[in-house]
Amino acid sequence: MWVAAATKPFIKFQFHRHTTSLPLLLMANQASLSFSSSVSPVHAPLKRVGTHNGSFHCDEALGCFMIRLTNKFNSAEIVRSRDPQVLEVLDAVLDVGGVYDPARDRYDHHQKGFEEVFGHGFSTKLSSAGLVYKHFGKEIIAKELEVDEEHRDVHHIYLAVYKSFMEAIDAIDNGINQYDTDQPPRYVNNTHLSSRVGRLNLDWTDPDQSPEKENEAFQRAMALAGSEFLDSVRFHVNSWLPARSIVMETLAARHTVDPSGEILVLTKFCPWKLHLFELEGELKNDPAVKYVLYQDERSKHWRVQAVAVSPDSFQSRKALPSQWRGLRDEELSKKSGIPGCVFVHISGFIGGNQNFDGALAMAKAALKM
Repeated sequence: MWVAAATKPFIKFQFHRHTTSLPLLLMANQASLSFSSSVSPVHAPLKRVGTHNGSFHCDEALGCFMIRLTNKFNSAEIVRSRDPQVLEVLDAVLDVGGVYDPARDRYDHHQKGFEEVFGHGFSTKLSSAGLVYKHFGKEIIAKELEVDEEHRDVHHIYLAVYKSFMEAIDAIDNGINQYDTDQPPRYVNNTHLSSRVGRLNLDWTDPDQSPEKENEAFQRAMALAGSEFLDSVRFHVNSWLPARSIVMETLAARHTVDPSGEILVLTKFCPWKLHLFELEGELKNDPAVKYVLYQDERSKHWRVQAVAVSPDSFQSRKALPSQWRGLRDEELSKKSGIPGCVFVHISGFIGGNQNFDGALAMAKAALKM
């Protein structure tokens, strides 16, 4: 027996060779994971989770990692085999076996007729990782938030992590193009997570193609995919969710800033653009916000930023007035009739004033021009 330690997220893997013909077992020490979870009784046998041996992909590596973060499969052994008799007796099976049956913890997606999707407006066919996330994602997120699974924040993060992280893994594994086009891509992208996990497979030139070596590679794949999954969850818990709350609060208070409801003031700067678009869609705000005001943390000046027509667009819903664009300081203050002006960008997407009152005056004047 020997131990190989991964650098992130600090998981120790143990490989056990059995004297019988059972496949090699890959077992992670769950105590080293930073997720808190209730541990099974000391004398209870470990659960056993199966996936296929041979070449691996990101979906089963991530699926195996995620399922071991749950109470039910905490510290489960990973059994890599394609033998139906071996798989049949396991507690869960991912990405092999030709069965999707969550009641029996079978999570394959290769069988004819499989069309399962995440739901909630997403239509991408799921991989084994997506299936595990669909059924266990809320439990994993609730542990990180230290709240019940039914808490509303769990649901928000559950959807956001699927959209920003999980869906691409599902799509790539199922061979779904990102764009509807027959044109060849302008460049090759082999830097995404699925590609990087794939490169961890044994190279055909490696003289050692043993099961032990293969399981070492799978261990690294689990660690890589799992660490990036945890990074995504923790980003959404520690950064995305607080920002969403700030934008939600400012949207609720927008009519106290200006009766039009078209000016938003951030009490604390945060990444706001995607949240604004999503929350406007959820709340069906009308009219839409035209300007967002926030304080620049370095200069302490206030910014007036025009909201784009869409998250990826450079076109503004209502750019700052053309008469102001490209002007600065006293010239801009004179032209606008507003003291303390600092600048307006040549495109009109952003401007600045030395203080809040001046920035608000710029936004209110711009609405009428």
